[in-house]
Amino acid sequence: MTLEPAPSSSGGGASPAATSAAEDVVPLSVEEVASFGADVLARVESVVVGMREPLEIALATVLAGGHVLFEDVPGLGKTLAARSIASAVGLDFRRLQCTPDLLPSDITGSFVYVPSTAEFEFRPGPVFTGLFLADEINRTSPKTQSALLEAMAEGQVSVEGRSFALPRPFHVVATANPIESEGTYALPEAQLDRFMVRLGVGYPDASGETQVLLARIARRHEVATVEPVMQARTLLAMQAGVERVDVDPDIAAYCVALASATRRHRSVEVGASPRGSQGLLLVARALAVLAGRDFVIPDDVKRVAVPVLAHRLTLTVQAWTSGVSASQVVLEVVSGVPGPPAIGMRERESAP
Repeated sequence: MTLEPAPSSSGGGASPAATSAAEDVVPLSVEEVASFGADVLARVESVVVGMREPLEIALATVLAGGHVLFEDVPGLGKTLAARSIASAVGLDFRRLQCTPDLLPSDITGSFVYVPSTAEFEFRPGPVFTGLFLADEINRTSPKTQSALLEAMAEGQVSVEGRSFALPRPFHVVATANPIESEGTYALPEAQLDRFMVRLGVGYPDASGETQVLLARIARRHEVATVEPVMQARTLLAMQAGVERVDVDPDIAAYCVALASATRRHRSVEVGASPRGSQGLLLVARALAVLAGRDFVIPDDVKRVAVPVLAHRLTLTVQAWTSGVSASQVVLEVVSGVPGPPAIGMRERESAP
């Protein structure tokens, strides 16, 4: 793999090659994005059972340019879901099992001495891919976890004073096991804030779990695979198509009101930052486009409020000891903050 160093400026801008690639992409229409999105979800659901809601929000997050954290108990198909989404959208996929002895260079790569040239050559790590899965990310040390911060925020990694641009599109999907504490390291708030959404999978119902068992018997082998629906370049075009959709100012104000309400809640010590309100807007817009709409409605925002905001809240000690969860706080905020007027949106929906 040949890598071009990214600009070393503190602004962290994209490399010229990445910028050029983005400019060459022709945005897809709302109808085309919705059609491709439906095909991707159908293909993924052929192997991942009973996860329609988290899968759709995860796909919307990817279309919004964000990163996804799956946090739930083991054995629910989180890794399979991440691998299936990557395959369906045509992204290169690399998985790294996080362990306590993992080093930052195991993620980013490092310079290696080459005797034949008597020079040091950069060998890229697994993060140089389209979709990087950090499996059980809370099992590795904070030092190693922080190796992903620059990659997630700026699309590049810096090694030995040199910056290298990551491929585009680039997304991180991480999984975490919330039921164990021994041998694990809780993700710091700054790391959590880099994930646009945190999703729970939940147990399937009886019929869904039966379908999982029967599907395993039918395919005669352990690994379930998904055929690509499109190429990575098409995903870029879908993302560009989502970016062309404008949002009503009232919807933007509603997102701000929800995030602001978390900062004033009695159970919250540190509320959602402006990155949280922006995440609400971007994921809600992507969900609207997946539904075939070129406008966002309040229900889109409400639907993603918990996945986008809950992991950004720091609860007070009193709330934590009383068993109050961040998700409960967000649901209370959503029920207490009035939604925007729907007149403008109705006019827009009925317009030819």
